[in-house]
Amino acid sequence: MRTRSQARKHRQQQVRQTSVESPNLEKPNNNPPIVTMADNRTMAQLLEAPTEGYEDAIVVPEITANNFEIKHGLLNLVQNKQFFGHDKEDPHAHIRYFNKITSTMKFPNVPNTSVKLMLFPFSLEGAARPGLA
Repeated sequence: MRTRSQARKHRQQQVRQTSVESPNLEKPNNNPPIVTMADNRTMAQLLEAPTEGYEDAIVVPEITANNFEIKHGLLNLVQNKQFFGHDKEDPHAHIRYFNKITSTMKFPNVPNTSVKLMLFPFSLEGAARPGLA
C-alpha cells in the first residue's frame, strides 16, 4: 500500500514522462493576432456619437395654450444641478434628476414633453451645452 506522498510522487513522474514523450506538441503562441482595419480610429473615437449638425436637434412642438410661461422657480430648479459633461459625472443620474424635477409641475393644455424639451438645454453647461463648447 502506498502512502499519499508516494502516490503524489508517482503521479508527478507520470506527468513528467508524458510531457517528455510528446515533443512534437507546439507551444501556444501568447501573442495576439494582428488585425488590420481600414479605419485607423481608436475604439473610443468609434464609440463617440457624431455631434456635427445636431446643435439645434431639440425641436419643441408648438404650444397652443394661452398665457403659458415657465416660472422662474422651475428654471432655477433645473439650473441648480447642471450637467457639465465631465468624465466623472453620471449622465443617467442627471436625466433621472431632470425628469423628477420636470414631472412635479403640470401646465393646462401643454404636454409635459414640450416643457421638458424647452427646459433641457438649461440643464446643460460647459462642454455638454451645444454651441458653447
